[in-house]
Amino acid sequence: MGGRWIEVWEPEDETFWREKGERIAKRNLAFSVLSEHIGFSIWSLWSVMVLFMGPEYGVDPAGKFFLIATATLVGSLIRVPYTFVVARFGGRNWTVFSALLLLVPTALAYVVMEPGTSYTTFLLVAVLSGVGGGNFASSMTNINAFFPLRKKGWALGLNAGGGNIGVPVVQLVGLLVIGTAGAMHPRIVLGVYLPLILVSAVCAALFMDNLAPVRNDSGAFREAVRARHTWIMSFLYIGTFGSFIGYSFAFGLVLQTQFGRTPLQAASLTFIGPLLGSLIRPLGGSLADKHGGARITLGTFAAMAAATGVVIYASVIASLAVFLVGFIALFVLTGLGNGSTYKMIPAIFLAQGHRKGLSGEAAESYGRRLSGASMGIIGAIGGLGGLGINLAFRQSFQTVGTGTGAFVAFLAFYAACIAVTWAVYLRRPVTVPDTAEGAEEPETRPGYAKV
Repeated sequence: MGGRWIEVWEPEDETFWREKGERIAKRNLAFSVLSEHIGFSIWSLWSVMVLFMGPEYGVDPAGKFFLIATATLVGSLIRVPYTFVVARFGGRNWTVFSALLLLVPTALAYVVMEPGTSYTTFLLVAVLSGVGGGNFASSMTNINAFFPLRKKGWALGLNAGGGNIGVPVVQLVGLLVIGTAGAMHPRIVLGVYLPLILVSAVCAALFMDNLAPVRNDSGAFREAVRARHTWIMSFLYIGTFGSFIGYSFAFGLVLQTQFGRTPLQAASLTFIGPLLGSLIRPLGGSLADKHGGARITLGTFAAMAAATGVVIYASVIASLAVFLVGFIALFVLTGLGNGSTYKMIPAIFLAQGHRKGLSGEAAESYGRRLSGASMGIIGAIGGLGGLGINLAFRQSFQTVGTGTGAFVAFLAFYAACIAVTWAVYLRRPVTVPDTAEGAEEPETRPGYAKV
């Protein structure tokens, strides 16, 4: 493949990082965020399009939830192959291609978004919009390779948070269109994004780099599949990112269906939660860098359980004000948890390298291999949590007419996440010897702050 290739990349070497690496890594991070941001907007496009689908479209609330769930499913599953294409084609090259690929679902939605279009057609276009969800996996894998372990929590949190902001931004664009042109003009939203997709692709081509040392490692993937921590972290990521993306996609439709909000009223509230959750994600990574990902994750799940209790109470008494307080708190907490859980992944596999008797560069190389391989799996399964949330809402509204039943199920799941986090990563923490070469500053409890 052509393009800009860097043949030597040693981020753990402090001299290399200070003199050259940091500047290049931050430049790639900036344009990775831009591309991933647009990808998230297209992935969540149907959470906005359904707000434009009035009675003349002939689609009931259950059908709208299923459209959203379909996009969520595809965007989650496609993350696994997207994890490996970075090493095969280069991070810069794939970012350009994956950005241009977003033109397909956006242009097709522009063509079909009108009353009289069959539900099957809407469903097929929603399937194609799922490619935007794959951009997260390739972007995170790429940025993970650029930064040293001590900076990964911050870098991955910023990369993911900037991408996540694509959800509230497309919802804000939808609000602007509904508030000015009215709910009969969804094509304006799509017309805004077509040139933005081209801009992100051109910027990636001009300013990003490929890392030649990054290689696909089928052995690492097989080992990551067998590693129990891959599946434990996948479970926890369902609770954080799965909640974020599921709530982001469903929020506006829940407001319309349960609280009788008009499209404009729903759109004026929908973006707030995803925006706050996206902005706070880097803070979750930074707090995990300082205090330990497991500690921050446990506290986050406990607070999410409390916020869910508030939402259940609000749903029972039909109080929109209380519902918004609890639901927006959930968004903020999912953002914190997204950052802290992703910080845990490289630290866990570095610790596993030390447990295998490795040290120094050998342990760091093992940690990079396994964390990179596991991120695709964890990201894909975590995204499936969004599918589960939308299907739970669909079933709850079909059976009892409110989302209360779904929120009770979510509360039980967060309780399970609390138990798993404490039992696996706090009761008997995964440790990294303080004296190991390449370890971070000593801690009073070995490895606690690293995981």
